[in-house]
Amino acid sequence: MDFISPSMIKRIAAKYDFKFKKGLGQNFLSSQEILEEIADAAGICGANALEIGPGFGVLTNELAKQAKKVVALEIDERLIPILGDTLSEYDNVTIINRDIMKTDISDIIKKEFDGERISIAANLPYYITTPIITTVLESKLPIDNFVVMVQKEVALRLGAKPGTKDYGAISVLCQYYTEPEIICTVPAELFVPAPKVDSAVLRMKFRETTAVSVKDENMFFKTVKAAFSQRRKTLLNCLLSNFTHGREKLVEIMNSVGIDPKRRGETLSLEEFARLADALK
Repeated sequence: MDFISPSMIKRIAAKYDFKFKKGLGQNFLSSQEILEEIADAAGICGANALEIGPGFGVLTNELAKQAKKVVALEIDERLIPILGDTLSEYDNVTIINRDIMKTDISDIIKKEFDGERISIAANLPYYITTPIITTVLESKLPIDNFVVMVQKEVALRLGAKPGTKDYGAISVLCQYYTEPEIICTVPAELFVPAPKVDSAVLRMKFRETTAVSVKDENMFFKTVKAAFSQRRKTLLNCLLSNFTHGREKLVEIMNSVGIDPKRRGETLSLEEFARLADALK
């Protein structure tokens, strides 16, 4: 079914008396070229795909052409009959009416994919972007690629380098587990209805091993979060607010791993965070 064009998306909405909900991030992509780029970036040729938020099924349609099986999780029950219509030609697609934030992804992988490896594709609403990305990255599940459509500024933040204004705790988390790459930017006018900001497609390819080796991941991420807790303060002062070592001990620890206590957290690389966390441990 050809339902990629803006006119067809509007026609389907009219047919089902469907009203777009801004709060659910219901902005449906109307570019065949971008849809193909997303599907290709997921790298699912003959493999499995989990889609979060299929909407009218425009991306699901592309994924189904390449995948062994596609499972799409859709929170809005109004979309279930529409998806049954738009995806009726595919027998390798399963639609589940469920909130991703209340879903055990490991259970989906076991029950729907027989425990096999998957790639995830998603067009994420702004208000749940960080929680979903964090959940997937920390899941330690058999995931090859995580391809997301997010606001452009979020994509830049996830792939940001040390010393830049976009670099933060979520950047470290993303780069610790994956190799992030912006596949393309997507102008707002390519969506129906058009959002107020441009978007970007980001692929996070999961690493076989984490970017750096640490003694304790909990300590590593505690150190990272502490370093970014007060961006205008020095790293030393940020750590003082989050650890009980005392000023002199913290200065001694930082000097022992070659990190100036006067630096700011956003200047540290993953390797430096790893050295600091191991020393604090």
